[in-house]
Amino acid sequence: MNLTGIVAVSGKPGLHKLIGQNKSGYILESLDAQKAKTIVNISTAKLASLEDITVYGEDEDLRLKDIFAKMKDATNVPDAKADGKVLRTFFHKVAPKHDEEKVYASDMKKIVSWFHVLKDMPLFSEEEVKTDAAAGDKPESAKVAKAATTKTPKPKSDNKATSTKSAAVKKAGGSKNP
Repeated sequence: MNLTGIVAVSGKPGLHKLIGQNKSGYILESLDAQKAKTIVNISTAKLASLEDITVYGEDEDLRLKDIFAKMKDATNVPDAKADGKVLRTFFHKVAPKHDEEKVYASDMKKIVSWFHVLKDMPLFSEEEVKTDAAAGDKPESAKVAKAATTKTPKPKSDNKATSTKSAAVKKAGGSKNP
């Protein structure tokens, strides 16, 4: 499952795909049927990437990606508008080690609604790009490329404009003293 570029925006319902960024904000496309494109302000919008979201766990935090994988294998996923007790029992099946005191019913509803949006999308079934295996081959070539593009320091030039300017400042400063 590849959740790269899928974000939740505070104050906006649903999920969005991050398309790009311009000087005024982030360009987002909604993942619903309308595919509406919007720009959200960089300074006021809070984006949360689904890749980075975790759920409170008893011992350690649970990654949302892992919960989605278990939800995908589950036989029947309840509707997001289901009762809190139904969602809680379902969450015991897909995330048995979640912290019951810190994970609220509203959080579970949000996760289930996100799952229903994502489950039919092609990115949900595609494999995640392996960065570890690719990174293992690239460091040597990256070091070579970095060494080839490393800028050599420029020699200091004896520019008379800078030396006369500093001399002029010294002369002007010296004349003000009594």
